[in-house]
Amino acid sequence: MTLHVDLTRVLKENSRTFFIPIARLPARLQETVASAYLCMRAIDEIEDHPGLDDSKKAALLHGLGPILQAKIGVGSAHSDLAELDFFFSPYHAILPEVTLRIGDWLLNVPTDIAPRVWDATIAMAERMAYWVDNHWQIQTEADLDGYTFSVAGAVGLLICDIWSWFDGTAIDRMCAIQFGRGLQAVNILRNRKEDTERGINFFPAGWTDKEMFQYARKNLDLARAGVASMPKSSFKYFVEIPLLLAEGTLKAIENGVGKLSREQVLQIVGTVT
Repeated sequence: MTLHVDLTRVLKENSRTFFIPIARLPARLQETVASAYLCMRAIDEIEDHPGLDDSKKAALLHGLGPILQAKIGVGSAHSDLAELDFFFSPYHAILPEVTLRIGDWLLNVPTDIAPRVWDATIAMAERMAYWVDNHWQIQTEADLDGYTFSVAGAVGLLICDIWSWFDGTAIDRMCAIQFGRGLQAVNILRNRKEDTERGINFFPAGWTDKEMFQYARKNLDLARAGVASMPKSSFKYFVEIPLLLAEGTLKAIENGVGKLSREQVLQIVGTVT
């Protein structure tokens, strides 16, 4: 019960977009998706951390994968957590709770889908290490496609597998990739100022906001077409809500507001049954 409470709290602290649809899922699916999301967020927090230089980020990301590979399906929960705690010990004062407790989130996943979530977490760490090692060099749209797949499109594929595991629903996997890419492009536009201040530019050479808006819309539109063709499942809202919030955020950025108000978020959520 304590872990469930912590899971819900940490999820709410780390994602306004996904907390609402995840909280509506059936209990077992909710726990699984929330745990998987927090694993991905744990990795992302290392990649984005303003207090770590690139060498420390790369060392953490490269080092996490081998530990998890050795622990998948073996050992006790206590030994798994102890080794991860030791691994993170030099950074306890600066890494956020969502990262320091990645072992809790991994061990909370049901055993029959756990290997897929662990594998996705290992792959995410290696992909993020690649981008850190290469200083997020994005020169072309192909580079941007690679980055947005690494950080978000691949998460969409994981959700497809979790959904299929839960009730057999088959989701358009290309739609899931486009969904992730579109959401990440919106994040890039929203965080443009902060990224620039830390010396990172996710815009391909020669791109302005105009091209990035077009990229975001293209992927969101493709994702919307895929969502429209999804089976009429009671869980369709899980992707409809983030998609609508991303589209609303894109409009807010265009209008110079930057983000949706709480009232606008609730209004958008209220349109999805």
